[in-house]
Amino acid sequence: MSKSLLFYEKEDYYDYKLSKNLDGFSIISISKLINNIDSININDYENEIIDISVITEYKNIQSITEQLLDQIPDTQLFICDVSKKETVEYELRFIFETFENIDKTSYEKLNSSKNKDPNNNTPLKLHKKVTDLHDDQLTQFFIDFNKNLYGHSKFKDDFEEQVRIFQVFNKLGENKILSLFLMGESGVGKTEVARTIFNCLKGEKKFAKINFGNYSSEFSLSSLIGASRGYRDSEDGEIFMKVRDSDVGVLLIDEFEKSNATLFNYFLNVLETGILESSLGEQIDLNGFIIIFTSNITKEDFKKRISPELRSRFDYKCIFTLLSDEEKRKYIEFRANSIGKKVLSEYEVDLTDQIKKHLVNEIKVSNFKNMRDINKKIKKEFIRYLGNNISIRKNTNIGEKAPLGFPDKILNFFKS
Repeated sequence: MSKSLLFYEKEDYYDYKLSKNLDGFSIISISKLINNIDSININDYENEIIDISVITEYKNIQSITEQLLDQIPDTQLFICDVSKKETVEYELRFIFETFENIDKTSYEKLNSSKNKDPNNNTPLKLHKKVTDLHDDQLTQFFIDFNKNLYGHSKFKDDFEEQVRIFQVFNKLGENKILSLFLMGESGVGKTEVARTIFNCLKGEKKFAKINFGNYSSEFSLSSLIGASRGYRDSEDGEIFMKVRDSDVGVLLIDEFEKSNATLFNYFLNVLETGILESSLGEQIDLNGFIIIFTSNITKEDFKKRISPELRSRFDYKCIFTLLSDEEKRKYIEFRANSIGKKVLSEYEVDLTDQIKKHLVNEIKVSNFKNMRDINKKIKKEFIRYLGNNISIRKNTNIGEKAPLGFPDKILNFFKS
């Protein structure tokens, strides 16, 4: 054999992976081949890099690896975590002809010139944050936030005060993260706080949301922050992917109380340090982020379920109550305007006034406890309105019929 093995340092793995992805390569774990022998002959080795780090967890390392690698071309690229170097170099000394470290100059670092502002050579900001807003921008942010979040006037006032304090002490280096813990019944607008912040900061990518209802098992921490490199199906944990895929410095942790002590302790560390750290030691600096924790628990259960240490780390705690009927009506008008704008933009048909009149007349707000149920009713009534008004016409030319299939297209648009 004339195969070679390259070692990487765990703190460089993400940069290396990203660089190789941009070059058209994907990195797979050797466990994928071990657990599915039939895939060996169908793998696209020309565009794949095999990470053998996990091999040290198997018994009979040499025999297992030799059986597999005999079927793989010598030109295949293999990599391994440098922490496994001593074991791998000894156990696989008859399989690999050379052992070398990855040349760090062969790939772009995340903080390289590619990610710097050409005007001042400073790293480009990957997330839009409230801490970056100037006074006039911050004022407009609060105007937009208050207009788009319905009800909860006390919270709005408190939130503005918390953000202004956060801006000052963040710049002084004393407060890296603004953490909010919002309690209350389902559908009263807790998660909308995070979504509204995202929209008011002009987010264009994905909104970073983690639902802790999916993190109650003993393996929850590995799912959240990633398993050891090289294990089958191991990838970056969900929270790392969600934060990297977003362009706004806001993170929503929904149904926080449904997880376990291990994750509670992890977030205690995040709030203290301002750093997300994976199982491999990779880090994301959350300096300037707002993290919103939501829960359906009561004030009494909050004290029982959440440790005193973690409770003390939350900058602000609030109980969200049900909206008043007047606030619900305003929300319906807001949704009618939003739907009307989408219809006008997509189909050049202005239905805003008709939609608003129909929804306000048909939805009895006193029958609904929360916005989630109201929103479901809004969608049903909107579809019913379209079904009863098939002969919608364009507003530009009287008598000109709407495009063929318009009702079906618009119905599908709002069902998605």
